[in-house]
Amino acid sequence: MDARPGAPGLRADLAGKVALVTGGTRGLGRRMVSALAASGADVVVTSRDETACRDVAEQVAKESGRRTLARACHLGRWQEIGGLVDDVYAAMGRVDILVNNAGISPVYSSLDAVGEDLFDKTIAVNLKGPFRLGALIGTRMASGHGGSIINISSTAAVKPRPGYVPYAAAKAGLVAMSEGLARAFGPTVRSNVIMAGPFRTDITAGWDWDAFNTRVKEFALGRIGQPEEIVGAVLYLASDASSYTTGTVIRIDGGEP
Repeated sequence: MDARPGAPGLRADLAGKVALVTGGTRGLGRRMVSALAASGADVVVTSRDETACRDVAEQVAKESGRRTLARACHLGRWQEIGGLVDDVYAAMGRVDILVNNAGISPVYSSLDAVGEDLFDKTIAVNLKGPFRLGALIGTRMASGHGGSIINISSTAAVKPRPGYVPYAAAKAGLVAMSEGLARAFGPTVRSNVIMAGPFRTDITAGWDWDAFNTRVKEFALGRIGQPEEIVGAVLYLASDASSYTTGTVIRIDGGEP
């Protein structure tokens, strides 16, 4: 039996706000973009794929009537991020909500087979990019109208497995970084973490489902999450409902042991 709540009906008052979502063209990020726009925010969609950014921005504008901006950027490339921030502020005037959602977890056969390129790429997208984007936008938020930074980490940060050690290390670093941003940019900017467990997205298509189905039986809810089930936490942290919440971690993992 599907015991999920009616997440698609969730709303928050984000009228007049501008949200930037990285990795916003698919998976959890795509659902966040729609939810933020449905709650009244204008939305910037960014990922490496320019065509996908444009397609999603157009779809969301039609669905919600909100202003959208498509801007491709490789979040693992430090030098591209400054241009992204400048272009977003020039086009939208401000950023009130930053969702650092983009992430990658490359597959490797064994730990001793992990090469420097794979390691560096994993750290760059999952940690270096969010740091640079958070530092640039957080600084502008703090000197302007304030805002909310939402960093999407993973339960891998606290429960690393042999198949994704570099990813787990990067996501653990994201948790530390988020609290540092909260202290650096408070009191007008809040920075928080959503520590996500497993969710069914296009990325999960290649999983070993026999192994996962055995493991998920130990979860308190006994199932994988659906993308819409992360929306409530995102809207909470994006809105004034979380005005006294900063430097914290919210786990959304179905009771993963």
